[in-house]
Amino acid sequence: MGAPHDVVIIGAGFGGIGMAITLRRAGVRDVLVLERGDALGGTWRDNTYPGAACDIPSHLYSFSFAPKTDWSRRFPGQREILDYLNDCAREHGVLPGIRFGTEVSGARFDADAAVWRVETSAGEVAARVLISACGQLNRPVLPEIDGRDSFAGEAFHTARWDHGVDLRGKRVAVVGTGASAIQVIPAVAGRVERLDVYQRSAPYVIEKADRGYRLWEKDALSGFRGLHTLSRAKTYAFYEARAVGFLGESRLMKLMERRFERRLAEQVPDPELRRRLVPDYPMGCKRILISDDYYPALNRPNVDLVTDPIERITPTGIVARDGVERPVDVIVYATGFAASDFLAPMRIVGRDGRELSEEWRGGADAHLGITVNGFPNLFLLYGPYTNLGHNSIIYMLESQFRYVLGCVRALREKDLAWIEVRPDVQADFSRVMQERLRGTVWASGCASWYMTGDGRIVNNWPGFTFAYRWATRRPDPRHFTVRRAA
Repeated sequence: MGAPHDVVIIGAGFGGIGMAITLRRAGVRDVLVLERGDALGGTWRDNTYPGAACDIPSHLYSFSFAPKTDWSRRFPGQREILDYLNDCAREHGVLPGIRFGTEVSGARFDADAAVWRVETSAGEVAARVLISACGQLNRPVLPEIDGRDSFAGEAFHTARWDHGVDLRGKRVAVVGTGASAIQVIPAVAGRVERLDVYQRSAPYVIEKADRGYRLWEKDALSGFRGLHTLSRAKTYAFYEARAVGFLGESRLMKLMERRFERRLAEQVPDPELRRRLVPDYPMGCKRILISDDYYPALNRPNVDLVTDPIERITPTGIVARDGVERPVDVIVYATGFAASDFLAPMRIVGRDGRELSEEWRGGADAHLGITVNGFPNLFLLYGPYTNLGHNSIIYMLESQFRYVLGCVRALREKDLAWIEVRPDVQADFSRVMQERLRGTVWASGCASWYMTGDGRIVNNWPGFTFAYRWATRRPDPRHFTVRRAA
């Protein structure tokens, strides 16, 4: 097995690559990144479906320490984002430290040796510090529908798109109308014979206002770096202001709802179709989506919106509650991810045999979304209470990078075997989060992927992102218990 690594990171998406770069820039060189896939990129490697793109502007959906001034458009597509992340890993020298094709099945903390023993498909790896950068959107969910496995045609999830299936001239069903669906549907509607869209709950879809950057704009951004910084700051401020609506200011959401209704009326002339596209919950309770071509795609004569619940799937089609069997050649499941099952299915065992899945039986919990009592030297990126509804997750990740780096530095500089967040500190943080979340739009009565099965919200940060950055500016020694190195 060899000597333990200073740091082992699980996952090579934005979180894992950004953390590895941050550590390397700070002089921590013995960093191993374990990636189950054959390439880096996380969600941007896995989601290659037609139309896949970001819903945060490119200047903000990128690392502050690795600015890119020549994005092709305001909202970049999947391939361009993946290329950017690969460029970052290569230019900052972290590629040699990534072990691809290595899946982590579990990890246990060895208190005597003060190391994490990580079980992988390639054998055991030891680490003084273990960082999970698995993200929240990495495990696709297929719906439990009677007869699903009996379907004789092609079927796949958007996050596992089968590019060997030619959709031209086919009868296609898209199950779901979430973030991936509203990108897939316009991208394929023009080349299929028939497209049935199965909607369980209508989303709020607002204007995307996407466009390509002109050559002179790219030249200006490259020639005057201050312009790029200004563009990033302006975009950040615009998106950050939306937090007011999510945090309980209903007047802002009502204003956005009225704009949504006007736009829907403009883009969907059929009153019956328009009626079925109006959500039955407050705006912001579920993820707000952006698209300029989703509603026009639903107006096409070869597209049908089905709002009756699916009763069963047959070998040749789908039967909804209306009793009609709609024949279909290909089923695309746009049904989301197991977002609240953090770190699953890995088995993480901490101090004194405490198992993380048991500790989180009532919902995931971590101080600042990063550290968990009973699990020394374990740090989470994009953990509980760190998802956003209004701004860039990259900004949140960079806050976490700085906090975790502070903990790693404390271990090295103070000659510590381990640090562990105090139980009362974690409990106080969780109590405050739940109190604040009760006043947000996410708790206004709808079910969403932000929640656990019992309705407890554990994914989202109930505040401004700059407040989170302040809270994570440095680890507070008073929040931890420590053990000195022998």
